[in-house]
Amino acid sequence: MSGCEVFNKVILTDFLEVNRQELRGWLQDEGGCSLDWTPYLQHVCKLEGRQPSAWTEKAAKLRQVIMDIVPIDVHSPQPLALDVLPSAGADCLVSCYCLESVSPDLSAFTRALGNIGRLLRMSYYFGAHGVKIPTVPVNEAQVCASLKETGYTMIRLEVYKLPPDLNDWGDDASDVFFVKAMKE
Repeated sequence: MSGCEVFNKVILTDFLEVNRQELRGWLQDEGGCSLDWTPYLQHVCKLEGRQPSAWTEKAAKLRQVIMDIVPIDVHSPQPLALDVLPSAGADCLVSCYCLESVSPDLSAFTRALGNIGRLLRMSYYFGAHGVKIPTVPVNEAQVCASLKETGYTMIRLEVYKLPPDLNDWGDDASDVFFVKAMKE
């Protein structure tokens, strides 16, 4: 959500069509989304030092910069269709509950991390957010080891305990990992 403050073009991806439909419903802002994103937008505004009431402006700005919503298969060596990103790659990747929710084990998680790393420009950033849905249980040490094994340099890692009022996704996670890492 904060990416709209830095990037003027954002591409959203998800492995499930039903999730992409939900994102499209929110993007069109016509009541087609079954999830109320207001508490999340308000929380991001607070984290950014803004009043929670600024969430409507945040939502509008985010809608302006989202260019597309496309499928992704993080377990494929080519996770996105070839024409989705510029040939040089993406400036930044953010994973929110993707790698850990579609990976059956730590080995698959690590391979998926390597696969999406191929989407990045060299010396650009990857950020991971969350351990959600039925997920491969990863801890801080495992996330760090997987990043190192797949060629990332850790810049910053924060572990955030999800407050109960924001943990309504119906998953088994209690920690969210915020990772800033550079692909070598």
